Amino acid sequence: MMKKNPLLGIREFGQSIWLDYIRRKMITSGELKRLIEEDGLRGITSNPSIFEKAIGESEDYDDHIRTLAVKGKSTEEIYQILTVKDVQDAADFFRPLYDNSDGGHGFVSLEVNPHLARDVEGTLSEARRLWSALDRPNVFIKVPGTREGLTCITTLISEGINVNVTLLFGLPRYREVGEAYLTGLEKRIENGKPLSRIASVASFFLSRIDVLVDTMLEKVMENGGQKGKTAERIHGQVAVSSAKVAYGIYKEIFGGERFGRLSGQGARPQRVLWASTSTKNPEYPDTKYVEPLIGPQTVNTLPVETLDAYRDHGTPASRLEQDLGEAEEVLRELSRLDIDLDAVTKQLEEEGVEKFNKPYDALMKTLMDKRVRHAKA
Repeated sequence: MMKKNPLLGIREFGQSIWLDYIRRKMITSGELKRLIEEDGLRGITSNPSIFEKAIGESEDYDDHIRTLAVKGKSTEEIYQILTVKDVQDAADFFRPLYDNSDGGHGFVSLEVNPHLARDVEGTLSEARRLWSALDRPNVFIKVPGTREGLTCITTLISEGINVNVTLLFGLPRYREVGEAYLTGLEKRIENGKPLSRIASVASFFLSRIDVLVDTMLEKVMENGGQKGKTAERIHGQVAVSSAKVAYGIYKEIFGGERFGRLSGQGARPQRVLWASTSTKNPEYPDTKYVEPLIGPQTVNTLPVETLDAYRDHGTPASRLEQDLGEAEEVLRELSRLDIDLDAVTKQLEEEGVEKFNKPYDALMKTLMDKRVRHAKA
């Protein structure tokens, strides 16, 4: 008998697999269609780094860039036109899935300019413009989960714009994001608008937590003693433990009375999405941020390499709610070692914004160079 595709097996436990990658050739070659049909892919996420590689490191877009340059389009206009087209085309492939699931699956995400992460009005303006330009019900506008982003989440949800909250690292901030979503739904009701088909996900970043915390734990391990043994025991466990505790917060928020009232009027929960799921440490399993986090009403967005790895040797089972007590203890042990997880996640948020600024700026320079060259041709 042929082995069942593990990616399809994940669906049996209520989790959706998305791809953290987009490229025009993937859409036009039939690869996306195959991923949907054979792997059960239910969505796509994108970010400035992904587009920088797709557009800057290939010739897939050159003809389109040339046409736009001849028409006198600016670099910023070319960027938006290219990215909007990719997201629209991908969303169209997912549209049957979206319709057949009553708006539950089949989403594609596009991020606002990362330089707007601390700019409320700028983020709102760009999110509205992108939502209008995309003109598809099965898309998300990605908004950073910064302090300023909380206001944007509430406002955009109240206006009926689907939001993917990105760059989430900390548990307190995740709780605030959930509350911001509920407030947006409540404001929408106050404005006499329907809640049906409003969708949102909260993207909780994982591997970067371990990358930073593990270096701190390794310093404690070098000093030996009881603290060194404790650090060794929880080394590599903090990100997954945080995710399990985050899921507990999700159940608390969306199993509570406040959401219950909204649910009665057609509201959907803001699903938690596991992001940054590629394994950075080669000593860890390549499915480290997939296997332990399979559970109902969740999404895991995988880069191509991790998707391929899971298809090859994944072993799906519902594990997300297992060992919650151990996960909570890992976080308590971290505190006993004088490692402040809230400070760590704040640092990661600040670094995350900058990590998206750099590829965005690199791509804009590439587009500007190509635009000038094609315009003169």
